Amino acid sequence: MNEIGRKHPPHFPPIERHNTAIIIFVTVCTKNRKRILADNAAHEVLRLAWQTKPSWLIGRYVVMSDHVYLFCAPAELIGTTQRSSLQNWMSFWKSLAARNWPHRDQLPLWQRHSWETQLRRGENYDDKWEYVLQNPVRADLASRADDWPYQGELNILRW
Repeated sequence: MNEIGRKHPPHFPPIERHNTAIIIFVTVCTKNRKRILADNAAHEVLRLAWQTKPSWLIGRYVVMSDHVYLFCAPAELIGTTQRSSLQNWMSFWKSLAARNWPHRDQLPLWQRHSWETQLRRGENYDDKWEYVLQNPVRADLASRADDWPYQGELNILRW
């Protein structure tokens, strides 16, 4: 049995805390870190996949060349039967994006695992967003974060 570690991160279920929003910070990478996501058609496929089954709401996101950062929250309160809903939703949109991918020669599209972290405080959202927003600048893909075209916010996630 493979040990859970850097290559196979654990996927903990979201934890509901009294009067506290559930916001999850997610990183999803392409298979073999292929640099194929920074593309108008790819960006649109991802946006549509995220909106097709709104059981999880996408807040802010940045699509880099070989990975995606996004913040998401459950559309409804998490119950005991919905503990795996994040993983189910992630599998759904990754599969839908792959089926609708505009460049068939680039498949398979996604790494099997993703990285998720549940934010614990409101300032974490702003701090992590600032880090994510600056990634295209650090990678020399844009001179200013606002110039990077593959970013946005589909829903306002309130802490």
